Amino acid sequence: MTKYMQYIVRPSSISGSLTVPASKSHSLRAILLASLANGISRIRAPLPSPDTLAMIRACSALGTEILEKGPDLEVHGLGGRPKVPDQVIDVGNSGQVLRFVAALAALLPQYTIFTGDDSIRSIRPAQPLLDALAGLGAFAVSSKGDGHAPIIVRGPAKAGSTRLDGADSQPVSAMLFLASFLEGETTILVDNPGEQPWIDLTLYWLERLGISCRHDNYREYAVRGPAGYPGFDYTVPGDWSSAAFPLAAALIQNRPLELRNLDFRDPQGDKAILDILRDMGANLIAHEEEKRLEARPHNGLHGLEADLNHIVDAVPVLATLACFAQSPSLFRGVGIARHKECDRLRAIACELGKMGGLVEELPDGLRITPARLHGAITESWRDHRIAMSIAVAALSCGETVIRDSACVVKSFPDFARAMSALGARIEESGFS
Repeated sequence: MTKYMQYIVRPSSISGSLTVPASKSHSLRAILLASLANGISRIRAPLPSPDTLAMIRACSALGTEILEKGPDLEVHGLGGRPKVPDQVIDVGNSGQVLRFVAALAALLPQYTIFTGDDSIRSIRPAQPLLDALAGLGAFAVSSKGDGHAPIIVRGPAKAGSTRLDGADSQPVSAMLFLASFLEGETTILVDNPGEQPWIDLTLYWLERLGISCRHDNYREYAVRGPAGYPGFDYTVPGDWSSAAFPLAAALIQNRPLELRNLDFRDPQGDKAILDILRDMGANLIAHEEEKRLEARPHNGLHGLEADLNHIVDAVPVLATLACFAQSPSLFRGVGIARHKECDRLRAIACELGKMGGLVEELPDGLRITPARLHGAITESWRDHRIAMSIAVAALSCGETVIRDSACVVKSFPDFARAMSALGARIEESGFS
């Protein structure tokens, strides 16, 4: 009989100091770009996540030699010349691996096939990427014809002009990576650009490696290739997306908390959560040189009306926080959250609703009315951000079961242990 993991979370107070895990998005970009470098790269302390393993497997399938050196990775780059894989590439649950590596497969004149788990094959759209690849002369199709994986890609793509929908930033980033390795200048036209901070993260990497890329308000990009850059040494910074969960728990309880390993100068867009939390009444002190953040006692949290497209991954935890505020909140501009690991708007509205939350699902957002929450039996929807958001709520309301909690390893592998060290009562157990 199959055994699954669940959290049992009981009311408990937290305080103390926590080291934030490494950035997933930086880890994946570093591995991908090191795989195409000239020479050997050292990636220090990447996130130990299933998505990281999926990127390692995918890049290895394209011919990269990647060696574990303790907590670090040694990556032997291919000099921009990937090899034809001899098997189907399974990206697991990673939309980034699917989009980024499939785009680079368009450098090859043979077929490459990509698949993944149920979320990848039914929720995470691939059609914008497929359309953009076709615009550069590649063969790129969904095998089922539904715009989802499995997808089949065959190049070689050629520099030129192409267009795609940019509501999800990952296909745009994927095309920027591909264009970097094409001979000549490529123009990428983007309709409906969204999630711009994640594009900024990709542009940061291109600039870091000396790759020429210009853009006009995220709607038109000009990339000149082919890129040629040496191997590099990179230490992965802490993940601002992951920091949001212990921070929200401390704010709900109005308890002091210190978060370490946070680089305030890093281009991660999710550090914008600090401004949002301050707007809600949080008392946050940044120690930039020491890379740490303090949450201090505040005078109460209030609701907020805001467009959160620039920080869409934080919507579930912000919705949780809003349940404990003193006035209603309205979050809009986050329709793309329906196409992540799950439909996050529906998921968080449903699960907080089981706990007594008053969360109204809107086409592109959520309306939250503060309410007294209680414990419940809940589901993670196999989404790490849903599971951790429910755990944050449960610490301040009542005993709660969160089924399928193993998904948390995707971005915060030691979440239960780290939170327990702060005083949280989170028990991991199996169920059938």
